[in-house]
Amino acid sequence: MKLRCWEAINIDKTAKERALDAKYSGLNSPDQVKRLLRDYNALKARQYDGDYDAVILLVDLATAIEKAGLTKRQREALTLVYFEDLSQVKAGERMGASKQTVNRLVNVATSKVARVYEEWTKVSLQK
Repeated sequence: MKLRCWEAINIDKTAKERALDAKYSGLNSPDQVKRLLRDYNALKARQYDGDYDAVILLVDLATAIEKAGLTKRQREALTLVYFEDLSQVKAGERMGASKQTVNRLVNVATSKVARVYEEWTKVSLQK
C-alpha cells in the first residue's frame, strides 16, 4: 500500500509521540524523574527543532518542579546537576557542600517532583 506524503508525516508524528510517552511513562517514581532530568538538554534541543511533545514534557517538568515545594538548596542542586550538567562533586564545590549532601538534595527533590506527577496521575484517572 502506497502512502500519501501527509499520511506518512502523520504516522511519523504519532510514532515520535509514542516513543516519548513510553520513555517517560511512570514519572511518579523518582528514578523516572531523574531519567527525564538527565535528558533535559536533549529535550531542549528537540524543542527548538519544533518537537511539540518535547515542549509539553518540559512545560510539565517546570510546572512539577514549581509545585513540588523544593527548598532553595534542592532547586539549586537540581539546576546544577541536571540543567547545567555538572557532576555532583562539581555541584557540591559550587554549593559549598559535599557530594553526599548534593546526592541527598537531589534524591529528596526528585521524590517531591515525583509526588506531583503522582497527584496528576490520580486526578487524570478520576476523570
